[in-house]
Amino acid sequence: MNKTFITVTALFLSLNTFSQKYDFQIIKDIEATPVVAQQNTGTCWSFSTTSFLEAEIIRLKGTNVDLSEMYNVRNIYLDKADNYVMRQGKAQFGEGGLNHDVINSARKYGIALQSDFSGKINPDDPYDHTEMVAELEEILKSAVDLTPAKYANWKEDYKAVLDKHMGNTDGVNPIIAQKISAEYKIDLNDYITITSFTHEPVYSKFILNIPDNFANGFFYNLPLDEFVQNIDYALNNGFTLALDSDVSETTFSGPKGIAVIPEKIEDAMAILEEIKPEKKITADFRQAEFENYNTMDDHLMHIVGKAKDQKGNIYYKVKNSWGTASGRNGFVYMSVAYLRLKAISVLLHKDGLQPQTRKALGL
Repeated sequence: MNKTFITVTALFLSLNTFSQKYDFQIIKDIEATPVVAQQNTGTCWSFSTTSFLEAEIIRLKGTNVDLSEMYNVRNIYLDKADNYVMRQGKAQFGEGGLNHDVINSARKYGIALQSDFSGKINPDDPYDHTEMVAELEEILKSAVDLTPAKYANWKEDYKAVLDKHMGNTDGVNPIIAQKISAEYKIDLNDYITITSFTHEPVYSKFILNIPDNFANGFFYNLPLDEFVQNIDYALNNGFTLALDSDVSETTFSGPKGIAVIPEKIEDAMAILEEIKPEKKITADFRQAEFENYNTMDDHLMHIVGKAKDQKGNIYYKVKNSWGTASGRNGFVYMSVAYLRLKAISVLLHKDGLQPQTRKALGL
C-alpha cells in the first residue's frame, strides 16, 4: 500500500477521532409551543415559565394554547412596586424575575391569552422595555424619597406608565386559578422548584438568597446527583422543566446553541465548535462557584428534551427565548456538566419527581 496514502489515512482518522464537530441526535423530544423572542426586555423568566405552562397544557389536555407572557410581566411589576416601596427602597427592582413569579401571578391575577393581551401598544413594534423601566424606577424612588404619605398617587402614576408602554388590562378577561384547573387541568399548587446547594440541609425547603427572588420563593434542596437524576426522570416520563441558569460563561453560546464546560481552560474556544472533554462537576465546586459570584441566576429557559452527540455524550435540549435565528433554531444544547454547574434550579410538576425524592421531601 502506498505510504503516502497510509499517512493521509492515519491523519484523517486521527482528526476524525479527536476533532469532531457536533452532530446531535434527539433522544427525547417533548411537545412544546414554538420559540418566541423576548426581544429587548429582561423578561426571560416569564417567557420560560409561560412556555412551560403551555407545555403542561399540552401534556395534561392535549391542547395548544398561546398564553400571554406580558400579562404576567405587567402584573408582577405591580407586586415588585409594592415590595420596593414598603421595603423603603432596600429591595431589588428591575426586569428580572424567577419561575415561581409566574405561578404566583397566575394564582393572584390569573393568566391571559396572547390574543387578549400582547403587551404592546402597536402590534408591529418589537418588545422594548428600556424607557418603561426607567420611568417606573423614577416613580418608585420618588415614592420612597417623599414617602407614600406625601406622594399619595404614586400607584396611579406607576400604572399609567405600564398602560402607556404595555396597554391596560381593562378589556382582558383573565383565566383565574379555578378556571385554569377546570379548563386546562393545571393545579398551580402542584408545581415546585428544586435545586442543589450545600449551605442548606438536603431535603429541606428554604429561601434561596439571590437578587431576583424578591418574592422570597421556596426551593427544595437535593444532593447534586439526585437533582440531576430528577431532571432526567421528569424528561423520561414526559415532563418538561422551567430552568433558571447562569449563561455568563464564554462556553455558553447563544448564537451557536451550545453550552459546555471544558476540562481544560485552553479548550474554551474550540469546544464551541467541536467535542472536547468536559470538567467533572462536584457539589463542592458548584457551591464555590455560586458563593464567589461566578454562578448567578441571569437567564431562564425551558428544558424540553435530550440529545446525544456522535460520541454518546448527553445534552439537554433547551428552548430559549431569543428567537429562532438564535442558536439551533432557537434551542440550546446544554451538556450535563454545564447543567450540574450552572443550573440554579428547575420548576416542575411534583409528579415529575422520582418517588423516593417525593417521599424524602414530604410531597
